[in-house]
Amino acid sequence: MTPPSRINERIAALKGLMKREKLAAYLIPAADPHQSEYVCDHWKVREWMSGFTGSAGTLIVTREKAVLWTDSRYFLQAENELKSTDIQLFREVTDKHLTYLSWLADTLEAGAVIGCDGRQFSVDQAGRMKKKLSNHDIQLDTQQDLVGEVWKKRPNLPDHPVFEFDVEYAGESRAHKLNRIRQAMLKKEVDIHLISKLDCIAWALNLRGSDVECNPVFMSYLWVEKEEAFLFIDKNKVPEAIQNALKRDGIEIMNYKAISGFIGRLAPERVVWIDSASTNQQLFDWLKEQEVEFVRSQDAVVSLKAVKNDTEIGHLHQAMVKDGIALVKLKIWLDLMLDRVMVTEYEVSKQLNRFRQAQGNFIDDSFHAIVGYNANGAIVHYRPQPAESSPIKPSGMLLIDSGGQYMEGTTDITRTFALGEPSPEQKEHYTLVLKGHIALSKAVFPKGTTGVQMDILARQFLWQRGLNYGHGTGHGVGFFLNVHEGPHSIGADAKGSRTTIPFQPGMIVSNEPGLYLTGQYGIRIENLILCVESDVKDLEGKPYLGFHTLSLFPYDLDLIDGSLLSVSEKAWIKDYHQRVFEELKPGLSPEEVKWLERQCQPVR
Repeated sequence: MTPPSRINERIAALKGLMKREKLAAYLIPAADPHQSEYVCDHWKVREWMSGFTGSAGTLIVTREKAVLWTDSRYFLQAENELKSTDIQLFREVTDKHLTYLSWLADTLEAGAVIGCDGRQFSVDQAGRMKKKLSNHDIQLDTQQDLVGEVWKKRPNLPDHPVFEFDVEYAGESRAHKLNRIRQAMLKKEVDIHLISKLDCIAWALNLRGSDVECNPVFMSYLWVEKEEAFLFIDKNKVPEAIQNALKRDGIEIMNYKAISGFIGRLAPERVVWIDSASTNQQLFDWLKEQEVEFVRSQDAVVSLKAVKNDTEIGHLHQAMVKDGIALVKLKIWLDLMLDRVMVTEYEVSKQLNRFRQAQGNFIDDSFHAIVGYNANGAIVHYRPQPAESSPIKPSGMLLIDSGGQYMEGTTDITRTFALGEPSPEQKEHYTLVLKGHIALSKAVFPKGTTGVQMDILARQFLWQRGLNYGHGTGHGVGFFLNVHEGPHSIGADAKGSRTTIPFQPGMIVSNEPGLYLTGQYGIRIENLILCVESDVKDLEGKPYLGFHTLSLFPYDLDLIDGSLLSVSEKAWIKDYHQRVFEELKPGLSPEEVKWLERQCQPVR
């Protein structure tokens, strides 16, 4: 962790620049010019300025104070990481932008100017901010990169090479994907589609990279026209063979930073399709200067890649088997270690990574593993650090949320374990979470059903006891891409949210209800589930939809209170455990098979 004194010095230096520019406040989000959830070191601006490492949160510096706004997933983490700094934690309880904007409107005087780097805000975000602030006679200046002046030893943009993602795994050629993008452009009646999202570019071009930790993407923009396309990327990162392959598919490589000059040569009145939720404000300003016409709607690739093809789904089953085997080996290793010595949360995360690496075609973790022992399990996005992680004893509870990036796909799975004799309360809480997890797994629903409609299935049993959790129930997952992928999700928030996107066969979503008792323990149970056509049909003979569970690892029998489960819930667990055993058994040693067989017994 960065020393608090160093953080305070950086805040003070920024305030000095704000005074020079006559700014009343300065905004620093956790974002890059592509509106990525996770960013490369060059764009970890908010983390560098504040010391807060969570993936969501906005630092606001005024002339008098510095405050950090974040949501319930990070409250405990932020309290710890901001300790002894001059930064005050503010907790978001509603729409995050409007919350901190309301605070700014109440705090600043009329006529004030707020500064920010427009590259870090989308067109939609900047528009909402300007509208809200203008009602209070406050201006937003998006041309202020002040942190660039403060951060003297800022890391360069990454220069890692890209690599071809073979059609053997992708199931669809680059040329075919570009054709589908152009078909979407034809329907929109546009000349150009500017794609900014890094995962969308990687998917469209069947390329992968390593510019962002745990996310196989590369810094770039993709500019698609009716007959040609341009990839803006550092050319040195593209091997000659890939350059030639792209050229054969009608894609010209341009320097990453050359996009401003390229836009400057754009003829007026051309119609440009942008996703205003992912296109940054600076790009938008450059385009406006050329007097082009805009179509502003969701990037064409977002919905295309959300529906996995048969090849991807087939490979995903292989990835899930690999992941399940790695977890079996980890749990056996952990049980043996705890009989001899104490191990730390960090050591567990590293050992899990080693077991995944041994499975073949493993590239990286899909996110930094969350290994939370007892009270740390209640910190939703807790990440153990080498020097600070908690030692694990053969008692209490352990939550492990982790995933892998395999050539065969992206995984994300959470299990909670009892390391000793659990209390009746712990068993009750675990079983209530499990019941919601099963209810969502078993859901059957008509086409057109959205995530906000299904969210209550996972929460209902907790609600009946006055319990709840503060995060969403499920997120989409990419195919050897980002572990968090749109456009769909499952959650309670329906305000312009991904939760209002109807599910389609081929969509993958996580199923992860939880319960967190601050200072005591956390419980989360997560599988990835695939939307499929069910055996149920409506009166016209059209199939309803349902879910097929992809992840493969048993639930902790020691934590299940069988008296709280129905006959059908017990039957579902029995069937699932039987499938886990049969699919993982071929990749395990005889001793490991015996261990797994004990874990896959029916619930009594």
